[in-house]
Amino acid sequence: MEYAPLVPHPSKILCVGLNYKDHIAEMGRETPEYPTLFGKFADTLLGAEDDLVLPAESGAVDWEAELAVVVGRTVRHASTAEAVAAIAGFTVANDVSARDWQRRTGQWLQGKAFEATTPLGPVLVTGEEVDAAADLEISCMVDGVVKQRSRTSQLLFGPADIVAYVSRFTTLRPGDVLLTGTPGGVGAGREPAEFLTPGQVLTTTVEGIGSCHNTCVEEAGHR
Repeated sequence: MEYAPLVPHPSKILCVGLNYKDHIAEMGRETPEYPTLFGKFADTLLGAEDDLVLPAESGAVDWEAELAVVVGRTVRHASTAEAVAAIAGFTVANDVSARDWQRRTGQWLQGKAFEATTPLGPVLVTGEEVDAAADLEISCMVDGVVKQRSRTSQLLFGPADIVAYVSRFTTLRPGDVLLTGTPGGVGAGREPAEFLTPGQVLTTTVEGIGSCHNTCVEEAGHR
């Protein structure tokens, strides 16, 4: 079976950085008072089994397993209860990041927005099925070797917190996607650093939802 990106054309893709305590520590950052937000574009998305295109412009492409939230109703200035009700369900994502581009400036966008680098899928699971994603195992493997393993209970800001916060400055609409952050174990945080190379298989899994299996390939026409 072939899976398209779960939501192919969301009006918004907003992501939270530095949201697992172990990842904050490995990156040497202070615990944030508010969610650290950045955006992506729909062109970054790919399906759960699609090839992951390694940008020719980057030599430091890194993995970031994430729980993703899909918005199910229009919401603005949401209370916590309204934020919970606005979540259609949860899916799996990997915020694959070009670290060399990300670090060019204090703004991360350019390292997060390369085309065909963000697996999203394979399915949408409602909050009732996974206890609102309160304590699910999340993991990332490269060629079958575990690189990240944590639980969503370690999130600093939970899914409803993120929906409520974002809704304070912009209207969230059905189909909008929120990535909730990645746990420790990213390649940039290792000694020595590790990055993805062509032919490797990136497997991203969230307990109770499923997995994305993406083979890394070179960007066509560029070497």
